[in-house]
Amino acid sequence: MSLDALRGFDMFWIIGGEELFQALNKMSDHGIVRTLAEQLTHEDWEGFRFYDLIFPLFVFIVGVSLVFSLSKSIESFGKTAALKRIFRRSVLLFALALVYSGGFSHNWPDIRLLGVLNRIALCYLFAGLIFCFFRFKGMLVICATLLIGYWALMSFVRFPDVRPVPGGLQAIAKETGFTNVTQLNLESTNIISGVYFKGVNLANYLDQKYLPGKKWDGTWDPEGFLSTLPAVATCLLGVFAGLLLKNNSIQERRKVHYLLLAGLAGVLLGHVWGFEFPIIKKIWTSSYVLVAGGYSALLLGVFYLVVDVWKFQKWCMPFVWIGMNSITVYLANNIISFDRLGLRFAGGDVKEFFDTTIATGFGDLVVALVGLSLGILLCEFLYRKRIFLRM
Repeated sequence: MSLDALRGFDMFWIIGGEELFQALNKMSDHGIVRTLAEQLTHEDWEGFRFYDLIFPLFVFIVGVSLVFSLSKSIESFGKTAALKRIFRRSVLLFALALVYSGGFSHNWPDIRLLGVLNRIALCYLFAGLIFCFFRFKGMLVICATLLIGYWALMSFVRFPDVRPVPGGLQAIAKETGFTNVTQLNLESTNIISGVYFKGVNLANYLDQKYLPGKKWDGTWDPEGFLSTLPAVATCLLGVFAGLLLKNNSIQERRKVHYLLLAGLAGVLLGHVWGFEFPIIKKIWTSSYVLVAGGYSALLLGVFYLVVDVWKFQKWCMPFVWIGMNSITVYLANNIISFDRLGLRFAGGDVKEFFDTTIATGFGDLVVALVGLSLGILLCEFLYRKRIFLRM
């Protein structure tokens, strides 16, 4: 139950939790509220905020979940059935991802082939295959190889300068966001390596040259080719956590201790590695994997302790409703947008009334609450009807 609750907690912020704090930030200039609202936005490039945890936490949870689902499938029907399950679910999710990104509503090449759901599908595919064919030590070696190998590729492989006019100061400033471009010391050559600037790194270069279709950030995509490798490692970290939880020979409280210790170690090692390989979500650096994986393990440990060990469960039922239909509510939010739906019930004059009679921003808070409530009610309805679509 703790896993479903954690998955729902993760999705809660996507379907409306973020808007609640942004509305509170409009109402109050208090430092704590402002800090919380800032944490619910992504870092523009280098660094780590709470909102940068949402995506890798979900990938981590996919890894935890597949341990239980695939183990049951292998035990009941054999490895061949488990492999069929992996391929079927991966293909289905990838197809849903294409629809989520707009499907064929635009002409080629304005169709996005890689995105958030696509990455989840690929991570599930490769992590599931690794789980089926390797034991724990083998999976550990693969995970370490992915992280170290990605760092080595990004650090040492030389590639042509991706800027439209190599050496042109205006082009450099536009692509990297730097104003004092002379400090970069890159304009003397058009073959570079070991740089991690926005749009100027090996992962972004490969997207620009080889990724067909629409790129989310113009010439490159944050869910592009090369950065999928460390994302698979994120899923494998979830697999390790799942193997721990599934191990009946370990006491429940000791499992909590292991998760918390592993989480703290991951966060610490990630920040240390970040001095060499910066923590950057948009290219899913190896240091980012460790930091996000560490926080994910900490959250899983806390949820497991409270929900499954202490049995404090009533408070988390809304999260369970969301978590049991995470993919459904994610797609629904894309199609109908709970925030826009909230505006239909509490926007316009209603919103203006609250803003003028109570406080500036209170109308936004009401809209956010209405939209979030509608999303939760949808999940509760699906839960009662036993309709589930999740990873």
